[in-house]
Formats: sequence, C-alpha cells, structure tokens
Amino acid sequence: MIADLRHVDTWLFDLDNTLYPAESGFMGEIERRMTAYVQKVTGLGRDDAYRLQKQYLADYGLTLGGLVEHHGVDPADFHTIFHDMSLEALAHDPELVAAIERLPGRRLIFTNADAVHAERVLGRLGLTHLFDDIFDIGSADYVPKPARATFEKINAAHGIDPAAAAFFEDSERNLAPAAELGMTTILVGPHAEASTAPFVRYKTAKLAPFLAQARLKEAA
Repeated sequence: MIADLRHVDTWLFDLDNTLYPAESGFMGEIERRMTAYVQKVTGLGRDDAYRLQKQYLADYGLTLGGLVEHHGVDPADFHTIFHDMSLEALAHDPELVAAIERLPGRRLIFTNADAVHAERVLGRLGLTHLFDDIFDIGSADYVPKPARATFEKINAAHGIDPAAAAFFEDSERNLAPAAELGMTTILVGPHAEASTAPFVRYKTAKLAPFLAQARLKEAA
C-alpha cells in the first residue's frame, strides 16, 4: 500500500531498529551490555540478570526505569555503557538518506536512548544533517515511551500538531499513545506486517522504500 502522507509536516522517528534494520544485530550488543550492567549492579548470574532486565523493560518501558527505582542507578552512568560501542554493524544506506531527504517539514528523532548514542548512530548512518533535533530520554526527564506524558512533552517542546505528524517505530506498543493523540502511526521492521493492532495505520518491513513511495505534501 502506498501511504498517503500529504497531511504530514512533522516527522518523528524512533532510532534503534527503526532507522537501521533489526537484522543488523546492533541491538543484540546493546542488550548484552545491559545484561552485564544488571549483573554488576545486582550481583545476579547472567540468566537471572537477563530475566530481571526484561521484567524491568515490561514494567517500566525501559530497563533503566527499574534500575533507578530499585537500585538507585544514576541514568548518566548507565548510558555510558553504550558510548564506546562499535558501529561496524551499521551501514550507510543511500536509499534511506534520499528517502528522508525528500520529506517536507521538520524531522525529529524521538528515542528512549540518550543523546550521545543517538548522535553516534545518526553520524554512522549519514543522517545527522537531515534531522532538526533529538528528543532523547533526558529530554523526557527519563520517562520513556510509551508514557503518554512523554508524547505530550515532545509535542509541547516542538509545537507539534499531532494531526500533522507521523511517527515511525519498531515497537508496536509505543505507537498506541501516538495514535490516541492523533498522529499517523507507522510500524517498521520484519514483524510489522503481522501486527493486528488497531492503532497502527501503516506497516512496513523496510523504511526506505516505504518513504520513497509515499505521497507527500507538495512544496509551496
């Protein structure tokens, strides 16, 4: 289906597993580092630390939420574990660069990661110059998506009219509050087509061709 996005003038993009394919394996290294951090903080073995990590993710929307609440972790300390990650798994995609470049209006990153990680990934992908700003977990006062308050915060910070905004995400549940607020929602990734969630407007396995084919507002 060719998406009709002629009403959109603000483009919100999640970062990890959205602007690069999940098949890259990059997120796997992020998860391994989180598990190791949970081990260090709690003294648990790897398997138990992994289970706790996933439990905190489910309960708080972010592993960090549980670590702060139950273990007094400093968010800044937690995020440093990602700042020296190799970016070798991420590839520059000229098709994606061209597809995002044609989008009219503002383009914003909306991520539960921190700004340093987002800037490193965007730089590696060759997308830095195409985005107006990064709304990271710090911008959200460490309240992650899918909290409705965080969506309201980005809307207020950037004067976003939800009816004229599109949000691209690989996490289905993060699209629910966006839809409630009136945004056009697009689920991205290898499992997107299987989604039956009523709040998902469009689904695509690959971001670049979806954007390249979409109907957009004509330049004034």
